[in-house]
Amino acid sequence: MITFDPDALNARVAELEQSMGEPGFWDDQKRAAAISSEHARLAKRRDRYNSLSGDAEDLTQLLELASDDGDLDDVEEAVKALKRQLERVQEDALFSGEYDAGDAVVTLQAATGGTDAQDWTEMLLRMYLRWAGDRGFQTELIEASPGEEAGLKSATFTVSGENAYGVLKAERGKHRLVRLSPFDQAHRRHTSFAQVIVSPLLPDDVDVEL
Repeated sequence: MITFDPDALNARVAELEQSMGEPGFWDDQKRAAAISSEHARLAKRRDRYNSLSGDAEDLTQLLELASDDGDLDDVEEAVKALKRQLERVQEDALFSGEYDAGDAVVTLQAATGGTDAQDWTEMLLRMYLRWAGDRGFQTELIEASPGEEAGLKSATFTVSGENAYGVLKAERGKHRLVRLSPFDQAHRRHTSFAQVIVSPLLPDDVDVEL
């Protein structure tokens, strides 16, 4: 079971702030950048939790007032908003991996299925880019190799935003599409596959062990 520990979060933020206040903090640019990035991420997570706690207290008072006059419409809207905030806090607790909070590189590759697989790869690209935009992520298409008849043989794009890699890493693997093929003159049912590869987007100065 994943739990959210606000005390540990506050302690870590305080520890990072102490490090940032030390003399010569910026002498080691690489270390300073890593600490500053972690602090910004955890401070945002802390503020989100504090906002949730404050809104929960306000909701209790609102419920008491609404109970007196019987008007619960405002309470229902406040509950919905509180649930959305709670979902984000619960989501934050899931992303505890080393690279979960950072950006991601996503590569799509057409697998078994010929033209249908290449068409499926292009469909996945459109869906991922649309989903990322709706979530508030920034995306950049790095490359796209067109198929012989339709679709894409492969495509690579980056996704930037809070917890981008943590969210997207669950998409790794083969994705299957079963449909009546528009590329088959007999309109037979075809099964096609596309491979999704998700990697953390690392800074240029990070040492990678092979």
